[in-house]
Amino acid sequence: MSEKNNSLWGTITSFNTTFWLASFMELMERWAWYGIFGLLGLYLVASTDDGGLGFNHIQKGSIMGNVTAILYLLPLFFGVIADRIGYKLSLIISYVLMIVGYYLMGEVNTYWSMYMIFLLVAVGAAFFKPVASAIIARNTDETTGTMGFGIFYMMVNIGGFIGPAMSSYLRTEFGWKIIFIQAAIVIGINLIFVLLFYKEPKVEKTPKEPILTEMKNSILNIIEALKDKRLSILLLLMIGFWTMFNQLFYTLPNFIDDWVDSSVVSNWINENIPFLAKTLTENGQVKPEWFTNLDAFMIIFLQITVSYFVIKMRHINAIIKGAIIATIGVCLTFYFHNVWFAIVGTIIFAIGEMMSSPTLSSFIAIITPKGKEGLYQGTYFLPVAAGNFFTGFIAGDLYEKWSDKLSLLKTEMASRNIKMPEVVSKEQFIEKGSKALNMNITEFENQFHLKDANLDYASIGKQFTDIATSKGIDVSNVATPFSKSEYFALAEQKLGMSRWEVTNLLWETYSPNKIWIVIFGVGIFSIVALSIYDKMVVKPLEKIKE
Repeated sequence: MSEKNNSLWGTITSFNTTFWLASFMELMERWAWYGIFGLLGLYLVASTDDGGLGFNHIQKGSIMGNVTAILYLLPLFFGVIADRIGYKLSLIISYVLMIVGYYLMGEVNTYWSMYMIFLLVAVGAAFFKPVASAIIARNTDETTGTMGFGIFYMMVNIGGFIGPAMSSYLRTEFGWKIIFIQAAIVIGINLIFVLLFYKEPKVEKTPKEPILTEMKNSILNIIEALKDKRLSILLLLMIGFWTMFNQLFYTLPNFIDDWVDSSVVSNWINENIPFLAKTLTENGQVKPEWFTNLDAFMIIFLQITVSYFVIKMRHINAIIKGAIIATIGVCLTFYFHNVWFAIVGTIIFAIGEMMSSPTLSSFIAIITPKGKEGLYQGTYFLPVAAGNFFTGFIAGDLYEKWSDKLSLLKTEMASRNIKMPEVVSKEQFIEKGSKALNMNITEFENQFHLKDANLDYASIGKQFTDIATSKGIDVSNVATPFSKSEYFALAEQKLGMSRWEVTNLLWETYSPNKIWIVIFGVGIFSIVALSIYDKMVVKPLEKIKE
């Protein structure tokens, strides 16, 4: 490196076109991913008459947790494939899969179809992950690597903020489906750029083993690394760390939507910055996704400042202290159903996340024997994958039982012996109704004109019952569509209460905020366990290396 390139501007200008192309593609890929993932939990459980899919939280947790866990496992294999077939072809495959997947996510409406299509997106994203990092690594050296990856991760956060921000505006203005089209278009831009501008690096050709053999060796290498108890224990401890961190993205938007009255902030926004009203607010409330997106906003503007204060800390100390702060922040957002605590808690969480930015790779570097750096670093994604899997359980099964507003309202109505219709989606009616009348789905939809707009389900239900009676078919177990929104409206009417009066009744009766205890417990366990690990393993190793 020349003397010029040792300066900040000199280092930045020293990066070649391929580096900036990879950084741009990372920004766009994160834009598409977080533009969907940041709102996916809301979309999956939103009432069907509001454009959502009307799933329960168990289904939501399964789709988001399982598929994302798979996404973080696949790079262990796809990195091998990318090295074999080349980065350009890998990127093309990745983008095509994501374009198709993102678009179809807006077209499907059943649990298994959404699960499988989101899995297709995950496969595409898993092809992208190792290639993007590898391109950055190949186009930086020892003197520019830190700055290069710093720019790369800045692109992650910029994309992670722009994506949900754009989706938040678009879904209010044009409906939910547009956010999936947006994601497909954004990845389509990446595809165009890689086809026109990316040049495959020249690598020296050497004899290679069959690809299945290389993939098998990759698995054996992971198993070999895990035989080191210091590493395997660390990875197990980090599962709790990631499980706690993920709650902000999996669980918080739904909790805000169910329990937090943000009308005070919404009114202020509409009165003082009306040009942002459609982006930030809806139906007199701040959109739930913006509480999560506040985290990305804080990281963009404060990461450098926070890093300046923690740069002299031992990495493990920064992680532990960051985890303490993040645990406090995320628990504040769940403990109170108060908008100001939700905002302050999210800001505190963001500071903790920024302090913890050195992440697991710093730990692994300390305990890695010389010559096995690549082998040990290959285990990085294992606790991330497991953390997403367990997050799916908390955001799904546990939230459904303890904190889901609809489930608790059903319990309350039953306890008062107030009869209520069953919540049934249009798709459930079509599936059960077509089977009962022995029709295929297309015939059933045409018979009752179910593809028309503004359907009158009362008359459709009567027509359905009349046809069944004429055929001597018992359809008493087939209910006509009745949405979540309709259930809430009818319950409020029968209870003689407003929306927030019902909300407060359920809050006081069932304490849906008790989910914070589990999140707090996971966070505290990780903090204590990592502190013990530091004392028993890391500090002795640091003394040896001194």
